[in-house]
Amino acid sequence: MSAKSTSTVLYDAPGPKARIRNNIIALVFVVVIVAILAWIVTVLAGNGQFEQEKLEPFVNKNYWGTYILPGLWGTFKAAIASIILAMIMGAFLGIGRLSDHRSVRWVTGALVEFFRAIPVLILITFLYIVFGTYHVFNSDYMAFFAVVFGLTLYNGSVIAEILRSGINSLPTGQFEAAKALGLRKSQTMRLILLPQAVAAMLPALISQMVIALKDSALGYTIGYVEVVKSGIQAGNEWGNVIPSLIMVAIIMIAINFALSALASNIEKNLREGRKKKLIVDAPLPMPEPGLMSKEVLETTHPDPKHKDLRQDYGD
Repeated sequence: MSAKSTSTVLYDAPGPKARIRNNIIALVFVVVIVAILAWIVTVLAGNGQFEQEKLEPFVNKNYWGTYILPGLWGTFKAAIASIILAMIMGAFLGIGRLSDHRSVRWVTGALVEFFRAIPVLILITFLYIVFGTYHVFNSDYMAFFAVVFGLTLYNGSVIAEILRSGINSLPTGQFEAAKALGLRKSQTMRLILLPQAVAAMLPALISQMVIALKDSALGYTIGYVEVVKSGIQAGNEWGNVIPSLIMVAIIMIAINFALSALASNIEKNLREGRKKKLIVDAPLPMPEPGLMSKEVLETTHPDPKHKDLRQDYGD
């Protein structure tokens, strides 16, 4: 098939001129980004940010053990707790949005749209004030739970939409077949639809974990100790705030890149697995009745008492 006739579902494949234009745009973009980074590095170096005394803390175990690693643990702790709670919340809201009862669909839909529309920073700050006003949690854990529940409410509503879309994307024939077998809707959802939807939305879930990991840095505004706050504290202590924040950025980029690569790998494996299921071995063609030769009969319906004498003579 020629390049002119090649197309996809989303867009037509670019022709030779379009490919050249796209390559030029990509090259210009890369050059601009490299130039900006070089300018930033030059300015920082001119201000003495890369001097040896500012880089020495990076090889000091107290720098990592006192600040960076505890802050990184705080980031992971809030992100993991929030994503677990968000998956539970998203499962209930997503299934509720598919309910046969209009009132359940309306309530769950209103909750999903409400929490999706509110910025995460406002949710975290509001919950922190509420927890502090009514003494819901101990003061030592108040910031942690404000971050966790703020991330849970937002990510849970997003996961609910992901789950609903995943279930709606499944073939309708599966639900009809389950109904024909006499399964209730709850059984159909639990045994047939949900396992397939969860497998299909795994890449999106991992991508949502990346978002939760990054949004946990918003806890800095209410005093929660996470990796960004720890980086600033370490920079103030050792006199290298900008190099410390650059180190924190490198750590976060590496973690998020690893999670994104994991999501892409899972998506690729799922896609290849679905392709393999579609491959069906073609059956061997059978000769027409009455035209079977002796060798065909021997290979298709061999006589258990038959002995091939040709093997004895090395034929």
